Amino acid sequence: MATISKFSNSALASFAAPSPRVDPKLPVGCRVGPVLSRSAPLRLSVRRDRAARSASAVKCSKQDGNGVPLKRTTLHDLYELQGQSPWYDNLCRPVTDLLPLIASGVRGVTSNPTIFQKAISSSNAYDEQFRDLVTSGKDTESAYWELVVKDIQDACKLFEHIYDETDGGDGYVSVEVSPKLANDTNGTVEAAKWLHKVVDRPNVYIKIPATAECVPSVQQVISLGISVNVTLIFSLPRYEAVIDAYLDGLESSGLSDLSKLTSVASFFVSRVDSLVDKLLEKIGTPEALNLRGKAAVAQATLAYKLYQKKFSGPRWEALVKKGAKKQRLLWASTSVKNPTYPDTLYVDPLIGPDTVSTMPDQALQAFIDHGVVSRTIDSNISEAEGVYNALEKLGIDWNEVGDQLEAEGVDSFKKSFDSLLVSLKQKGDALKAVSL
Repeated sequence: MATISKFSNSALASFAAPSPRVDPKLPVGCRVGPVLSRSAPLRLSVRRDRAARSASAVKCSKQDGNGVPLKRTTLHDLYELQGQSPWYDNLCRPVTDLLPLIASGVRGVTSNPTIFQKAISSSNAYDEQFRDLVTSGKDTESAYWELVVKDIQDACKLFEHIYDETDGGDGYVSVEVSPKLANDTNGTVEAAKWLHKVVDRPNVYIKIPATAECVPSVQQVISLGISVNVTLIFSLPRYEAVIDAYLDGLESSGLSDLSKLTSVASFFVSRVDSLVDKLLEKIGTPEALNLRGKAAVAQATLAYKLYQKKFSGPRWEALVKKGAKKQRLLWASTSVKNPTYPDTLYVDPLIGPDTVSTMPDQALQAFIDHGVVSRTIDSNISEAEGVYNALEKLGIDWNEVGDQLEAEGVDSFKKSFDSLLVSLKQKGDALKAVSL
């Protein structure tokens, strides 16, 4: 897990104390200094060198009950002060490399077919299990799912304590149904049921794409008592349909206690700017060019406004009486695609309570280093509305943008999935040939 190892070496806390030691009780990569007095006050300093763009060095002298210094980063502040959960958008073996990230404040993990394609194809950590599966007669796709399920189960175990401490409010690991089912309502429902059963962990989220065909799947899967991460949301109308599917699923579940049934809605951010910026450059007017880099955050801000509206009122209050929890907004695709934009562009402006920000390495390191923890998501709704409307007046069709990005997202995941299966089949054939 090269990317995680790199992160843990540079971005985790380092303590300003002589002769640091390795504590065997701490996760791999965590070093602590001499034990200080339990009564010592919290002293936290973060060195931020924007020019170097290096990860932050965090010094903290607060101890836990055993006298072991606790690291503290902006991720802890993000959750404790603003109610936003920082998640990590990556997963590969060894999953124990997630432990330093958890210590730094990461509270959940998201995965997708592209993440697993990169993980499995670029590492030999999966070879032994894959060899055993192939030699036992498993076909390629069945072997793939066993590799994935093991990673998800192991990651769920690492986040189980967060899930328990928050009474099911956090600590989730997401796994996506086959991208081949993105236009198959019933097939998606069956795949979600199967994945939920084989993973068999209370803190797993089954990811279902928010395609027109799969929004009804979300309603059905929720009604079965299965928690869902609804992914690939790119427009406000589709997001509202996703919320309604969640509410319909809660109401039709027949459960008297809804407290263990949860969901997140993954609203994609940076990809919106990538497409809209190209359209604005084609228009080419000063007004159009001045709106580059503003579309994604503006739409996300309005999504949060919609979230507040939909999770209030009589209908929602009736569900709350049964223990229902809000379907949290999750900001996805938070890494900056345009290198001229600030590297925390899709994190800093989208901070608000009851939300999740899932960040890949680049965004996570940047936010720990120099992110600003402050409630920003609803600080300037009128400006967001102005940007959204101005783009419409210039001829930007938000529904067309959403449809195109959704199609590209589904296609990208399908290609990753197919590519990995081809690679695994070739490797499996080679193993069989050697054994013969």
